[in-house]
Amino acid sequence: MAIAVEQQQNLLIGGEWVGAKSGRECEQTSPYSGDVVGHAASAGSEDVDLAVKAAKAAFEAWGFGPPAARREVLTKAADLLQERAEEIAAIVTEETGGTFGWGMFNCQLASGMMREAGAQAYAVTGQVIPSDIPGAMALARRQPAGVVVGIAPWNAPVILGTRAIATPLGYGNTVILKGSELCPRTHAQIVRCVQDAGAPEGVINYLTNDPGDAAEVVDALISHPGTRRINFTGSTRVGKIIAETCGRHLKKCLLELGGKAPMIVMADADLGEAVNAANFGAFMHSGQICMATERIIVDSKVAGEFTDGLVAKASAMTVGDPSNPETMIGPLINKAHLEHVSELVEDARSKGAEVKTGGEAEGPCYKPTVLTKVTPEMRVYGEESFGPIVPILEYTDVDEAIRTANDTNYGLAGAVFSRDIPTALDVAQRIESGICHVNNSTVHDEPQMPFGGVKESGWGRFGGSAALEEFTDIHWTMVMGQPREYPI
Repeated sequence: MAIAVEQQQNLLIGGEWVGAKSGRECEQTSPYSGDVVGHAASAGSEDVDLAVKAAKAAFEAWGFGPPAARREVLTKAADLLQERAEEIAAIVTEETGGTFGWGMFNCQLASGMMREAGAQAYAVTGQVIPSDIPGAMALARRQPAGVVVGIAPWNAPVILGTRAIATPLGYGNTVILKGSELCPRTHAQIVRCVQDAGAPEGVINYLTNDPGDAAEVVDALISHPGTRRINFTGSTRVGKIIAETCGRHLKKCLLELGGKAPMIVMADADLGEAVNAANFGAFMHSGQICMATERIIVDSKVAGEFTDGLVAKASAMTVGDPSNPETMIGPLINKAHLEHVSELVEDARSKGAEVKTGGEAEGPCYKPTVLTKVTPEMRVYGEESFGPIVPILEYTDVDEAIRTANDTNYGLAGAVFSRDIPTALDVAQRIESGICHVNNSTVHDEPQMPFGGVKESGWGRFGGSAALEEFTDIHWTMVMGQPREYPI
């Protein structure tokens, strides 16, 4: 496995890697070993101001220059993400505890996102609108918004860090990425790929901060008169704060927040496929994925068989050191989150739930856990666990299944398993979510797809042409081809 080559992380402002103006820095520790794995500059409001000014200065040449130049940079950045994947994946493991395979998958999907963003450089088009004025031609043209701030989380760091900046860049915006306090070196690798691909100075900028300064730094980014768009991926609690702050400053924001994804398994489903999808969806990356399968709603006629299959698969998963290629389940991100997951299971157990497998920590890891006899009074029924635990709920008719699936404040992803595709599509349409898959895991994304949720899972869409509305403005231009008579 490749060894991380840079332990000290600086800021990127106007094409230069620099320390914070305050001289302060913070340290990162491994979620598995607890060892210090790096240090990062702690940006403050002065650094924010410099980054925004650098991005704003670079905007006109980048945003209104030839789209071929943007596509070339983003395509080269995609190549670099693939070339450096092993090195980046090793840093992912150090900083976040993700397995090496998880880091490699992150790089693969992120590279695709960069390529798609390059293709989107030619999607900034418009339309001709008929005018009632003789000799007039009206154009409604899309154009880049300006300086875009991307705020990315730690859980799928290369994917989500790339998503925060790639499409905005493709559409001609300049960007500032605020890296996660938990993986500043990982997020910096994405920025470095774009910079090394030939992005002009100031087109991409990077800030890191001390966890205690996060609110101040985010507020400074949103309130700065030079920023135009904010995109955030993270918790619903923080997303609401960001939305309120953006509202005060009349800044448009794109939010992808929490989830409580349901998976409905109908009586005629291919149970082997359903078990495989549930196991992947619930336990991949220890369940620390916004789309993770958090509730499995199974027809009572096949619930026993399905449960036995999932328990057998989950109990066979290897748990431990994420740097070991054989490991499937690594550590949770920190001790506080481990305690949160443990509390959810203990609460359910104390109220009558049965733990069919798992139900306990193993060092900094938590064993894949399957629960049955879960009721709405239990915290795990409604709270996002963001961990490797999944309740199995039974139903007797499809309307009951849909009511249970929708009995949540969240609405990001969902899934339906059935051999009867028309019926499955009808059920999927009734699930209150931005994304729903038929005979596929709740955990799935592709660069060109419109990704986002409803209810408390956020608003707006990343991905493909759906992001055009998020990161560009409509500019109405009127051209008179002949003299006009005015009333006065």
